[in-house]
This record gives sequence, C-alpha cells and structure tokens, in this order.
Amino acid sequence: MRQKHTVLNLFPTPKILSYRLVNKYKFFSSYLLLWAVLFNPLVANAVDITQQLHRPLNSSFGRQSRDNADALLRVSQKQYASGYPEKSIGSSLQALEIYHLIGDLRAKGLTYDLLAKAYIQLGRYKEGEDALRRHLAIARDTQDFQSQIFALNNIGTLFLQVGEPIPAGKTLEEALIIARNVKNIEGEGLSLSNLGLVSARQGDYNKAIKLYETALIYRRRSGDLRAELNTLNNLGDTYLAAGNYQDTIATYGAAMGMARINRDRTNQIRAIDGLVTAHSAVGRYERAFELLQKRLILAQELQNLPEQLKSFQSYAQLYEQLGNYPTARNFYERAIILSQTLEDRQQEVLLRDRLTQMLKRRVK
Repeated sequence: MRQKHTVLNLFPTPKILSYRLVNKYKFFSSYLLLWAVLFNPLVANAVDITQQLHRPLNSSFGRQSRDNADALLRVSQKQYASGYPEKSIGSSLQALEIYHLIGDLRAKGLTYDLLAKAYIQLGRYKEGEDALRRHLAIARDTQDFQSQIFALNNIGTLFLQVGEPIPAGKTLEEALIIARNVKNIEGEGLSLSNLGLVSARQGDYNKAIKLYETALIYRRRSGDLRAELNTLNNLGDTYLAAGNYQDTIATYGAAMGMARINRDRTNQIRAIDGLVTAHSAVGRYERAFELLQKRLILAQELQNLPEQLKSFQSYAQLYEQLGNYPTARNFYERAIILSQTLEDRQQEVLLRDRLTQMLKRRVK
C-alpha cells in the first residue's frame, strides 16, 4: 500500500488551551521519554495498544490478505473524516492486526498515525501519544527520515494541544534539524509552521508571523496546497489573536478563496470560522451571517453532522450577541437536537447550560 503521511491538525484559538497532562513534562524528562519509549513503549493508564493488537485471533481472520487490511484502513480514514473517531479506532486496530501478521512495518506506521489522531480527538491523549511514539520507533528502525520528521511533528503538536509549549518546541526543533539535514522541503515547511503555533501559543505573535511566512515559502515550493492552506489559516489565527482585524480578514479571505477553488472543504470551513469572528468583532454582522450560511451549506453537502451542529451553535451565539433571543433560542434548540443525535452528552449539557443562562438574562 502506498504510504501517506498524516499530520495532526491543530486549529489554534486566540486563547491558550487549558488541557493538562496528569504529570507535567519538563524539557529533559520529555526528551528522555522520547528516546526511552523506543525500547520501552509507554505504559498508559488506558488500555495499551499492544493488548488490543495481540488479542487472540481466529484462523479465518489470520488468513485475511493485505488487500483486506488496506480496505479496513480506507474505511477507518473515511470514518475519521466523517467525525466518527471511535469507529475509526476499531477499523484501524483490525487493519493493524493484519499488518502485524504480514510484517508490513510501513503500513503499521501509517495506521499508528491514524490511530493517534482518533485517540487524541476523543481526548485519549496517553493512547494517542503511545501510537505516535510507536510510529516514530518504526521510522527509526527503518531509517525512514521523512516518517521521523512527520512523527516528531505529530508528537510536538500533541504536546502543544495539551498545553506544553516548551517540550513541543524542542521536539519540533529536532524535526526541523532532520528535515534540513536531508533537505526535505515538505518537512521544513511543516516544522516551521508548527513552530509558528508554538510561538503563537506563547503570545509571541511577531515571531509566529515570521515563522508562518517562511513556512509558506517551503509549502508553496513543495506543491502541497492543503499544507499551504493550513499555514495560511494559522497565519489568520495569529492576526486574529493579535487583534489585527484588517490582516485577519485579508488572510482568511485568501485562504477561503483558494480552498473553495480547490474543493478543500475543511480549510474552507476553518477560514469561514475565522472570518465570522473577525467581521463580528468589527460590527460587520451582515457579512458574518452570509458566511455562516455558506458554512452550514458546506456542512450539509458533506453530510457532516458535527459541523452542522457547530454551524447552529455559531448562529445561536451571534444572535444572542445581538440580543435576538428568540432566534438564538431556536438555533440552540436545533444544536441540542443534533448533539442528541450524535450522542454527544457533553456538548448537549454545555448547550443546555448556555441556553438556560441566556434565558435568565432575557428575564432580567
């Protein structure tokens, strides 16, 4: 199966994420952990991947071919893209069993990448980190420098996602050094872009902007349009966090246009979210509503219920901000119904609380 690298997609917000690991990482401990895990995989409180992978197999399963594993992995990728990470994990673990039996290390690395993304989306960070480190170990064993670069970048973004910018920066610097040593343009662009995220999270917006601008040069040279759009949206996020609404709107606008032309719905929706926030901040509510309508249409075309829920929630919050409580209530209720359909109890509770608080303010 042809190998593709997957990258953890971390969409920054103006506020630093508040997630914390149970035990805080320090620089040296995180670096030692990165090496020690190559010989002793992480022991997590959650179910270890080894236990999931090596459960007893029946003979009929053991005879399944590489084609079956590839098909399972494709199903897993579609499940993840459609917003069903739990199902994606199940399919990936089945594919991983077959790849383990036939000894396909590169396919195992790709599968660990996808597993990590699904685990992390579900907040199962220890299992996600375990999967990423297993991929890194495979990449080192096979002298696959490009995979090492991508694995280190994913570990770095995981550190960043749980609120650990210092070990994130050190891990990403290591990835950048490898990329430069082997003259991997794609890896340089990715590492620089992620280092921009680190600087943005630390509040150093000027440094972040410079890193993103440099990253864009490499990403354009590599010809990876999706990667270029991701960095362009990151740049828009940084302008937004810095309160520079003029450059925010220009950057997101460019990203939205490029994404629309190239049918990159994910980056198009992301750019729209940034534009809605920026236009609302400067009082351009009519434009914000126009963009929200486009967002909802895109989510419906994709048949992506989680994104439809986010659209309803954004509508509700904007109408609430304008004091139009009846319409805001209607959208909150529609979002609640979707959260029930998705069996997202946490989101349902948050939406009900937000609706209750709004109605209390309305009475006053």
